[in-house]
Amino acid sequence: MAKRVAVILSGCGVYDGTEVHEASAILVHLSRAGAKVQMFAPNADQMHVVNHCEGKPTEEKRNILQESARIARGEVTDLAKLDVSAFDAAIIPGGFGVAKNLSDWAVKNKDCAVQPNVEKVIKDFHKAGKPLGMCCIAPILAGKILPGCELTVGQDKECDKWPYAQTAGALKDLGCKHVNKDVEEVHVDAKNKLVTTSAFMCNAPIHKVYDGIGVMVKETLKLA
Repeated sequence: MAKRVAVILSGCGVYDGTEVHEASAILVHLSRAGAKVQMFAPNADQMHVVNHCEGKPTEEKRNILQESARIARGEVTDLAKLDVSAFDAAIIPGGFGVAKNLSDWAVKNKDCAVQPNVEKVIKDFHKAGKPLGMCCIAPILAGKILPGCELTVGQDKECDKWPYAQTAGALKDLGCKHVNKDVEEVHVDAKNKLVTTSAFMCNAPIHKVYDGIGVMVKETLKLA
């Protein structure tokens, strides 16, 4: 029987929403695996809107759900309506929207709060023993909500290849076990049914990011 997977988006665009290439890779790999996908996003305003040509915030306001519809080709549902019993797994792509719209990690780092509907969904999937897949910066959500979990955001030593490695240190400070992995690898926390991969936390060729996400999707579905 086809696995039913909820994909949780945070807008559209790397600097203020979902990383589009990561979302697309997740959807392609899920499609190839024969999974049935439904996309969700919070029905709330983004933290801010960023001009992606300049990398600077604008005065514009945008809605997370409406922006996520750009990726979902219109087929996206308010996250508040997600019924965990209707799904076998959930996957969350990265992008700064995770740290700005699904939480306020971008402002408060490890002292952040997770958006209430996001927190509820993660806790409900975990309590039901259903797997969670997360890539790029998204594992910070698990780090806040699942104390002591094992995860990866890539490497813990900053360099040109790994410009966001300080995130691993913040996750360790939260009591998580961070496992160093390359971009094409994943870490599977079997106890918590949590599968994570670094994706664009790494300055890597896009095909390597795509392949790593493919492993994450495969391992997530294996646990479902």
